[in-house]
Amino acid sequence: MPDSFEHDPGAYPPPGGAVPPASAAYPPPAAYPPPGAAYPPPGAAYPPPRAAYPPPGAPYPPPSAPHGWPAPLAAAHKPGAIPLRPLGLGDLYDGAFRIIRFNPRATVGSAVLVAAVAMSVPVLVTAVLTWAVNLSLDSSDMSDADAAGLIGSFGALGLGTLLQGLGMILVTGMVAHVASAAAIGRRLSLGEAWTATRGKRWRLLGLAFLLGTLGSLALVLYAGLWVLLALADPDAVGYVVFGVVTLPLFAVLMSWFWIRVYYLPVPALMLEEVGVFRAVGRGFALTRRQFWRTFGIGLLTILIASAASYALALPLSFAGPLIMVATGPEYAVLALMVVQALSSVASAAFITPFTSTVTALQYLDQRMRKEGYDVELLARSGVAPS
Repeated sequence: MPDSFEHDPGAYPPPGGAVPPASAAYPPPAAYPPPGAAYPPPGAAYPPPRAAYPPPGAPYPPPSAPHGWPAPLAAAHKPGAIPLRPLGLGDLYDGAFRIIRFNPRATVGSAVLVAAVAMSVPVLVTAVLTWAVNLSLDSSDMSDADAAGLIGSFGALGLGTLLQGLGMILVTGMVAHVASAAAIGRRLSLGEAWTATRGKRWRLLGLAFLLGTLGSLALVLYAGLWVLLALADPDAVGYVVFGVVTLPLFAVLMSWFWIRVYYLPVPALMLEEVGVFRAVGRGFALTRRQFWRTFGIGLLTILIASAASYALALPLSFAGPLIMVATGPEYAVLALMVVQALSSVASAAFITPFTSTVTALQYLDQRMRKEGYDVELLARSGVAPS
């Protein structure tokens, strides 16, 4: 008999039974304890009963989870809209849409409210002028009153656009607080988001003015170079060579300014105890060695927002001329202002919430990458880091 039967008498064939062929698989000798080896004593710990394991179909702990992993720790790293770790592109966009769905009033609602109030100015002014001076677009019979009315109407449109721009700056500051709260699972109401900006609103407007002035100054200086070139009166080849050399350099300079100086100071100002210039410094520091990644995400975000805005405003752009024709020349200017107002509100409903949320999440991402900010966010969410 083979040696492997010596340790298991029950393995012998029963009387009269068939002897296993020589090719049958027998347990290897190493599968049995060696002679003289101690067996586990009575009462020793054996694997837990089946009830200790998850039932069929239940999720098992991830490979990185500790043994005895409790259910609440399954989402400990994601108490809110984003996982509290360095974020990828998918995490950023998924988190942005989650935050907008999670808190539509403080994101989309605030942008629509600001745009609607600002665009009501040209609509109301044009309505008053339409009935006060019989404002008309009939070029064959346009009086001085009609011309003055047109100037007043389009001036009101410019004022409304300016008011909308200022309001959207404040909305951007609110969205930074909304995104930061949503990252740890908190929902800020519209009033709470507005209250969170208290003490920072004038700084935010000052920051926007500073950054806008710097960007405009760069454009003016570059335009001045073209003026100087025109005064020098070169030939056509000179213009072509100057454009080929300077246009790419200027585009690179403005891209660098956009990412390193312009991009992240707003969330830094709103979420940290810093002033205007310190916020610019924080944005500069957080984008160090992260230029191309930040630039790619920012550019893609603008393209997505622009495409969505165009899709939202496209029906109104087709309906506008039809409405103006249907109302006749006496109400054409009012119809034009109404269509323009609706288009602005529709665009603001997506562009500002989406781009501001993505920017705020990029700020949080850079802090988690460089400063371990995820630990602080976990503490604020009430979950102890494991």
